[in-house]
Amino acid sequence: MFEEFKLETVELPEASLRVRYGGTGSPVLLLHGHPRTHATWHRVAPLLAKHHTVVCPDLRGFGQSSKPADTADHSGSSKRAKARDCIALMQYLGFDRFAIVGHDRGSYTAFRTAMDHPDCISRVALLDGVPILEALERCDSRFATEWWHWFFFAQPEKPERAILSDPDAWYAGTPEQMGQSAYADFQKAIHDPDTVHGMLEDYRAGVGIDRQHDEQDRQQGRRIRCPTLVLWSLQDDLERLYGDVLEVWKPWTTSLIGHGIDCGHHMAEEAPETLAQALLDFLRY
Repeated sequence: MFEEFKLETVELPEASLRVRYGGTGSPVLLLHGHPRTHATWHRVAPLLAKHHTVVCPDLRGFGQSSKPADTADHSGSSKRAKARDCIALMQYLGFDRFAIVGHDRGSYTAFRTAMDHPDCISRVALLDGVPILEALERCDSRFATEWWHWFFFAQPEKPERAILSDPDAWYAGTPEQMGQSAYADFQKAIHDPDTVHGMLEDYRAGVGIDRQHDEQDRQQGRRIRCPTLVLWSLQDDLERLYGDVLEVWKPWTTSLIGHGIDCGHHMAEEAPETLAQALLDFLRY
């Protein structure tokens, strides 16, 4: 897994991140979603690394990266805080400007990084997500039924107790789908109480402080200033929930393209070649 990539734990001003990186060329940062670790990219990253320097961290709170201290507003797990980690990590590796790709919960950190640090981000790709504010404002009975976990995970204490009683029942995944090494990494994460808590804090921040940050952006008329690619899984539920996914993103961007990919939610595992080609095409120009 990740042949010829380096694995390192990097001490940053606010967090300690486990990160894997390799390749040469213009830099691109890949951010995983929930409940994965950076290992979800192991089939995509080597394809990108033929043309780019590829950096894959565990987000703070996830995997083997550090877990922020709990606070009443969950600010340590906010996407704004994680965006600061992204900037600090890439600067540590020698990059002041880079492309960023985020999937699922990682897409919210990628979005926030592009919004808060526009001079540092050359391009952003957002996979299987819409802005948190849009999701919450558009919430109806269908969303609440299909994405009920957003609201359960945001509750105190109970989701940790439920998940840790049987992590394998909560989090589907197989070594055949994910790859043996990536599956082992995933298993270690979902069976670790501190990591499960850290992942849930991401959701608690989402319905609170992250939503507030999105609201402030809208009030101030802020948009992503760099070219933006949005991709979504055709076998998942974004089109069913929102119809035209690009229409949801238009008010938040200045240069937008995108399309669906015929796969399930974990596109980096299910359609790595298709995803890698879409990213390479986007990053080339």
